[in-house]
Amino acid sequence: MLQQTRANTAAAYWQRWMQALPDVRAFARASPAQAHKLWEGLGYYARVRNAHAAARVMVEKHGGEFPKNYAEALALPGVGRYTAGAVCSIAFNQPTAALDGNVMRVLSRLYGVAGYPRGKQANQRLWQLAEELVAIAGGRGAAGRNCGRLNEALMELGALLCTPKQPRCAACPLQRICFARRESRQGEFPMLKPSGKTSRRRFAAFIVKKDGRFLARQRPPGGVNAHLWEFPNVEIAPDENHPPAAAAAPFVLTGTQPFWRARHSITRHRILLEAWRAQWPGRPGKGPGPGVWRTPAQLERLAFTGAHRKILAALRDEAKPDG
Repeated sequence: MLQQTRANTAAAYWQRWMQALPDVRAFARASPAQAHKLWEGLGYYARVRNAHAAARVMVEKHGGEFPKNYAEALALPGVGRYTAGAVCSIAFNQPTAALDGNVMRVLSRLYGVAGYPRGKQANQRLWQLAEELVAIAGGRGAAGRNCGRLNEALMELGALLCTPKQPRCAACPLQRICFARRESRQGEFPMLKPSGKTSRRRFAAFIVKKDGRFLARQRPPGGVNAHLWEFPNVEIAPDENHPPAAAAAPFVLTGTQPFWRARHSITRHRILLEAWRAQWPGRPGKGPGPGVWRTPAQLERLAFTGAHRKILAALRDEAKPDG
């Protein structure tokens, strides 16, 4: 959960998760639908699918425990070099490096590592430095093998003192040996990633209701938001000013304005999502209906994409009695 998510955001999800799935064996037995529902709202859903697969590997091959061997940890689905190194050093006190964004910033400034830190050359150098430092911390002469403490200290140093803007160099225990501090070039390290060009996209979602049920569909595997649920939708031209009637087929729009709209972003895409009321002339469960028909209560139990969950909330609020 903490990959690409702040701790204060993940905390509530973690508590809810542990109540439902208190250990790795329970997670391994859970259905993909249950895992997705518990994860709903955290984003980057490949993480939960990888974690689910990793839980099953741990149960099948490692007795239901996270492997203590670095190579075996690295082989788990969704576990990369950083995660394996962080767990093996902090949990098992092994001399394995853990290079996250905070540590990259600290080492870039400390040693004057030029270049974008996630670029090939600079990243290799930063990993080399991190590995050298943790090897020293775990050496024979290091009392108590301080591998985990070193990695945690570097992470905290980056989070609390060696911050991206206005670093607190006067309070830093490494100020006397820091290249960027000595050269007064803290703002130059690490090099920022060149900003990519953003794109505008627009989608029309169709809210189709019949006999008390709404039409919904599940996204296919392998793509963005794989396996999550949404209302039927299509992409339309960003500058389209009139209702997307031609794009609505096989549905028929029942209004000239969307009843709900919102803007959100996914990576470099700036997206406008509009929800239109529509009809489908066929019978639920008959013909080529593009999705499944579910009651509002049934929809609540499904894991929706973030934007379409907001549409569902708007429908729920609309159905509440006045007063």
